[in-house]
Amino acid sequence: MKTKTRKHSRSRSFAIAIVGGGKVGSVLGRVLAEEGARIVAIVSRTTRSARAAGRFVGCANCSTELTAIPGETDVILIATPQAAISEVAEALANLGGLPLGRMAVCHTSGMLTAAALDPLAARGATVFSFHPLQTFPRDFSVCAILDSARGITFGVDGSARGLRMARYLARLLKGRTVLIPPALRSFYHAACVLASNHLTAMLAILESMHRTIRPEDKRFFTVYEPILRATLGNIAATSPAVALSGPIARGGIETVKGHFDALEAYAPDLIPYFTTMSRETARLASVKGSLTPLQREALEQLLRSYTEQPAQTKETT
Repeated sequence: MKTKTRKHSRSRSFAIAIVGGGKVGSVLGRVLAEEGARIVAIVSRTTRSARAAGRFVGCANCSTELTAIPGETDVILIATPQAAISEVAEALANLGGLPLGRMAVCHTSGMLTAAALDPLAARGATVFSFHPLQTFPRDFSVCAILDSARGITFGVDGSARGLRMARYLARLLKGRTVLIPPALRSFYHAACVLASNHLTAMLAILESMHRTIRPEDKRFFTVYEPILRATLGNIAATSPAVALSGPIARGGIETVKGHFDALEAYAPDLIPYFTTMSRETARLASVKGSLTPLQREALEQLLRSYTEQPAQTKETT
């Protein structure tokens, strides 16, 4: 009787080696372990980081050497800093003893495509990019980040075989994949920055404005959390254009003028930011159909009056 070749049978747990013992590798490794995968090795730059990640994930095979990766490994997940990925890929490709032809290798960089793993592909490995579309702040502990890493989206690219493996790995993490065309990888990463880093910067501006309004109130987020959550909920239920409200969406030019007068008095450094965002809001309101061309032109003239003339020469406009 002929025995069938089994690729990644569900009768045994998936074997994953992690290269990079930082927050991304540790958190994804822990979630994978909790979902039934076997973390068979953790390799990191220092013994200390490897052991710390091993304790968190529950893996005893912790090392600073790639030779610690066992031949039974199904997937090698490279979660090092972006600058180290190509070096790790070359080192793995030149490492004797690993049956790369039956292994998959992925990296978690948001900027790099699967091409960063070409040396491994040339050795027969199935390669793909596997970027977790989530924030992993350095100032937060791995325990604090853990819950937010479940059920997320992963930006992926690679061969058809690599994409199948990416989808399987995402399912293990209770997540999903989104295919990113290689030519648009940097554009995609810029979108991720907008979704997280720019949002954080915007909230820092909101915090500074609230500090001007109520210097003694340190919990600005509690004040604005209901409107923030409602806005996100409205967008999730419809679209940004449908969810848009406020003075610009209503064509309330005088209200906007009052805002800029107040900014000039209390936070003049925020005028460039508010000008840019007012223009973007006007563009969205035009898409929505709530702002007429004449109202948009009136708003543009108002914005120019605050950015193109010295404040002392701008009287009534």
